Formats: sequence, structure tokens, C-alpha cells
Amino acid sequence: MKDKPERLLPHIQVWKGRRVLVVGDLTLDEYVYGEPTSISREAPVVVLEFTRRDFLPGGASSPACTIQQLSGEAHLIGVCGADSNAQSLRDCLQQYGVSDAWLVVDGSRPTPTKTRICAILPRNVMSAQQIARVNVVDRSPLSPAVEEHILALLEEQIPQSDAVLVSNYMLGLISQKVVDAVRWLGQRHGKLLTVDSQGDLSRFVGYDLVKCNQPDAEAFLRRRLESEDDFRVAMHQLASDLEAKAVMITRGAEGNSVFQRNAEGSAYHHFAVQTRSEIIDVTGAGDAVIAVLTLALSAGVELVTAAQIANLAAGLVVRRWGNVPVNIEELSAALS
Repeated sequence: MKDKPERLLPHIQVWKGRRVLVVGDLTLDEYVYGEPTSISREAPVVVLEFTRRDFLPGGASSPACTIQQLSGEAHLIGVCGADSNAQSLRDCLQQYGVSDAWLVVDGSRPTPTKTRICAILPRNVMSAQQIARVNVVDRSPLSPAVEEHILALLEEQIPQSDAVLVSNYMLGLISQKVVDAVRWLGQRHGKLLTVDSQGDLSRFVGYDLVKCNQPDAEAFLRRRLESEDDFRVAMHQLASDLEAKAVMITRGAEGNSVFQRNAEGSAYHHFAVQTRSEIIDVTGAGDAVIAVLTLALSAGVELVTAAQIANLAAGLVVRRWGNVPVNIEELSAALS
């Protein structure tokens, strides 16, 4: 049974100060804005006159900043380069109150950066239209020395945390050694383990909650998911195969589905997209969902309640432009 938003409000107060260790692939989200002036004579493309450049935390830094903005305490382990974009990423983290003390510098790799080229009408950022994106990434595995540094940080930080969130953007950090170390250390110290997965789900056996998108779930199961019965059966299988207590599948415009199993049995729930106005930009919605789920579950909130709150948080994110973390004041206002 789903609660009314105002009845969810007390549940967001219990996670204040919960310490979540976020481990994952960092990216710097760069937004380059320009006003359209003409069509180029060189190619059939619009010419933009530059107006401004913004930077926002992306990749694993997005859920970390969201956790911090929602009154949790986020600690972030990731890898950046020794370039100017690394400093821009550190500045973003500082802006949202997240320490950069556990970022590992690898001078042989660039700081992963997603540059979005956006056309806007004068003085009206809400009308922005993304026309291209350029990614600067290195998907090769980490060097043995950098990976060992990451493993040492996990041994240091996991015992001090209430939960560990693994954010996998397939940029090299989430190796099998890192996945196994998080699971072993987390289980040894009794920590909640969540993962926001992309790609091969079979790597994340033994985590408490696995979040994935519909295409990745279909690839793992080797079949299409269309009806609610399809999802119900599929998520039971996912939870069993991955030895997970809970599974979430994000279904794009159709919302999110969650499945939980425990000693009392199992339960399946579907939540439609929560938004009362036009969706402006979906970037960051999934990061908001996994951040809220991890915070809430680490504080003992029931999964169905946590998923409802996460769905509302995602609804806030998609109603604005850019990967801007939702904060506790916004979420409280939405619930009350």
C-alpha cells in the first residue's frame, strides 16, 4: 500500500547524519551554452554564440552530492586525472559539501568529462536544448598500483560507514577485485550494500540491493519484459540469481519497479513517474533514486516507503535543467 506524500515526511528525518561511502566512476558534467544565431556555411549545423559554461558533479559524484544535500554524510572514493577538469570536479564537490580527500589521482588518465553543447534562448535557460555531447573517457582497467590504492581505501573506510553505494559507469574503477572487496568487507562488518549497475549484472552477486535499467535486466535474463507479470517473475529471478534482498528496475517513462524478499516472503511494487509538469531533463534522476534508497534503507526505512520517496526525488530532478542534486529542503517541501 502506497502512502500519501505527507505521511512520508517523517521518514526523511531518520537518515540525518547517516554515513554512506560512495565508490564509483567519477565524471565532470560540463554544460556549454550558446545562443543560436545562424546556420553554418561549412555544414548543416546551427551556429551558437557562447554565453557561459557550467560544471556539475556527474557519475558517482552525483549520488554522493545528493546524499550530502539530503543531510547524510557522503564519503567518495574515485579516480580523477591530473588535469584542469579534475580541479573543476573538486570545486563541484566542495560546492555541495563533499570532501575530495579520497580521490585517487592517476596522471595517465583524463578526468572523465561529458561536455553537453546546449542551445538556449536569451536569458531563458529553461528553454535549453542539448544538440550534441562529447565524452572524454578512458574505459581501460585501472593500473595495478591505482587499484591497490582503491582497495586500501575500502579497507579503511567501509568499517566506518553505515552503507556502501557502488556506482558503476563502466569507466574502469569497478573491477571485479573492487566488487568483491566491497562485498567481503561490507558483509564482514555488517554494512548495507547497494549498487547502481550498468552492464553485466552477474558481477554483483551478494549485494543487498541491486538497481538496474530495463535493458540490462533483459540482457541478463535473455528475454523481453513487457507485462507486469513479466516484471514480477523477472525480478524474483533476479533477486534469486544475484542473492539480493531487493532489486529495482528503472523503466524510463513507465517509472520504477521494486522487489523484496525476506523471511516473511516476497513482494513486488511498481511506482509510476511522479511529476506534475513537463519533464525537462532526465539527467541525474537515477542518481537521486539510488542515493535516497541507500540513505533510507541504511536508517531502517522499509523498502516500499524508501522507493516512494526516491520516486518523488527523481520527479524533482527531471523538472529542471542539468544534473543538479536535489536537497533536503526541496524534498521536504514536495512531501509536505
